[in-house]
Amino acid sequence: MHALGIDIGGTGIKAAPVDVVTGTLLAERQRIDTPQPAVPDAVADVIHQLITAFSWSGPIGVTFPGVVAGGETRTAANLDSSWIGTNARELLGKAAGGPISILNDADAAGIAEMVFGAGKGVIGTVLMLTFGTGIGSALFTDGKLVANTEFGHIRIHGDDAEKRASEQARELQDLSWGKWAGRVQDYLQHMEALLSPDLIIIGGGVSKKADKFIPLLEGIRAEIVPAALRNDAGIVGAAMAATPAYAAE
Repeated sequence: MHALGIDIGGTGIKAAPVDVVTGTLLAERQRIDTPQPAVPDAVADVIHQLITAFSWSGPIGVTFPGVVAGGETRTAANLDSSWIGTNARELLGKAAGGPISILNDADAAGIAEMVFGAGKGVIGTVLMLTFGTGIGSALFTDGKLVANTEFGHIRIHGDDAEKRASEQARELQDLSWGKWAGRVQDYLQHMEALLSPDLIIIGGGVSKKADKFIPLLEGIRAEIVPAALRNDAGIVGAAMAATPAYAAE
């Protein structure tokens, strides 16, 4: 029950072999910057490099930062638009030298958190949000995933939420933790009004700094916790999707 998990992001592509029974990485993860422009063939080349780096020949799961349906990538807000309509399962399978599984990146992270992390055993509505280059989302009801939600693109103050409240927005606009927490709070209040979640899990790279902003969030009824697997959740979820016990499709 080992698989290679590969997590494609807008700024970096990360990979590691995973024990999908325990949700732990079997080796130190490796990261390569996402090529710019992030066109399909360039990203596929990075996937090949990562697989080669681990000399991997077993099951492989890949996440994608956008809507994935039937192996086809249908949105690509933080990668090149040429991904839209691409049969990513076929393209990346060729780079991998064999079949791969592919799913939305936040969905993968959410699956990992629900099985091994902060959502384990939680009944009710759980909203996983990943803050990085954009804002990814995964929604669960009594442990069942509602795939491809893409709540990072809801409109707040006339713009995509992720353009105001992603970690990248915080860095580019040099926002203080307090200022950024105010934007995240505004976003979470919108999400709570729409979904009434029992639990909100905050993932992505910023989760390792949860103590700097989660205590500042107010006016939200749901419990808010950082992802237990932090920024490795996507890798773990990708690997899970590649094994029969957890296959997403």
